[in-house]
Amino acid sequence: MSLSKHTLNNFLAAALPSATYKVIDRVTALRSAGAQIISLSAGEPDLDTPEFVREAGIAAIRSGHTRYTQVAGLRSLREAIAAKFLRDNGLDVDWHNTLVSNGGKQIIFNALAATLNEGDEVIVPTPYWVSYPEIVQLCGGKTVAAQCSAESGFKLTPKVLEAAITSRTRWLILNSPSNPSGAVYSPAELKALANVLLVHPQVLVLSDDIYEHLVFDGQTFFTLAQVEPRLNERVLTMNGVSKAYAMTGWRIGFGTGPKWLIEGMEKLQGQQTSGACTISQYAALAALTGPQDFIVQSRAVFQRRRDMVVSAINRIPGLHCKVPQGAFYAFASCEGLIGKTTPAGTVLYNDEDVVNALLDEAGVATVHGSAFGMGPYIRIAYTLDDDSLAQACQAMHIFCHSLS
Repeated sequence: MSLSKHTLNNFLAAALPSATYKVIDRVTALRSAGAQIISLSAGEPDLDTPEFVREAGIAAIRSGHTRYTQVAGLRSLREAIAAKFLRDNGLDVDWHNTLVSNGGKQIIFNALAATLNEGDEVIVPTPYWVSYPEIVQLCGGKTVAAQCSAESGFKLTPKVLEAAITSRTRWLILNSPSNPSGAVYSPAELKALANVLLVHPQVLVLSDDIYEHLVFDGQTFFTLAQVEPRLNERVLTMNGVSKAYAMTGWRIGFGTGPKWLIEGMEKLQGQQTSGACTISQYAALAALTGPQDFIVQSRAVFQRRRDMVVSAINRIPGLHCKVPQGAFYAFASCEGLIGKTTPAGTVLYNDEDVVNALLDEAGVATVHGSAFGMGPYIRIAYTLDDDSLAQACQAMHIFCHSLS
């Protein structure tokens, strides 16, 4: 058989590459060609990892902690994770029922790959993080998009959830605060969803809490297993250090859930990547057990940026943005730009056209909302310094004002 006859498996062939990384790749190429680009596309804090965490990583290297660890992670880190869940979420977790992975994305992948059979359905509220449907696809499942409206604050309602559940439903993925909308579920909203789930015992829930500490306006974060303990044996609560401690490149995610699920995920990880980077695990241990003032400080920074960016967006002709309650994204409607023509003669037929034109003609990188399951919107990550954000908003304002 010639090389040209080889093909990818059906699941991978049907999956799409990350829309976020496609934009990042375009930004890199344009910058290499000499273009000045302000990128609001990456979901990555611009703040430095706290110094004491960096020093813990360095100390791990100098102490010779450069060997394999157990597949599920260092016991000391898993004990710290259990303590974190009790401290922050009121979840009384046995450290044996925790798992450390190479980033939060691997926790999600492990859970779905360990449980989905071909054709099983996974309910994903829209707008959703771009990777959810693709991970479901790669694991042989079928995504059921549960449409959430701007009127509902981009949140899943009990009525929409009930309508989405079938006999093939295996999982519900719930992300709060949400990427891309910044929506945060209140205890009452979670309880209402839990009441539906209690009637459907075949449905597992993946609670993606990765933006847990980025909630604004004095709100308190709540997670589903905390609000409804009767669901504990069906909920995988996942988190990580990437967003809370500005540790995206350290690649440490973690989760807790029922013993049978954690054991299955550990078995899968043992044949896939084995344990996460030892040095990163020691750094994550320091982050979880050390001073937590960085979280308070970074939350204040992102709330200030949110207020500045959302105010600026709502002054731009053709754009409109609700105030996000958490995370570090503004999810702005660009419906008022559709059908217009740019100074370069490009007609904006959809939100992807808007994103491409903003990049090519205004030098500002965003991500189109249709990649998150909802258009016409654009996602703006306010993860840059104030001056850069102000410049980006001004460039977007000039661009949108120039449309005909």
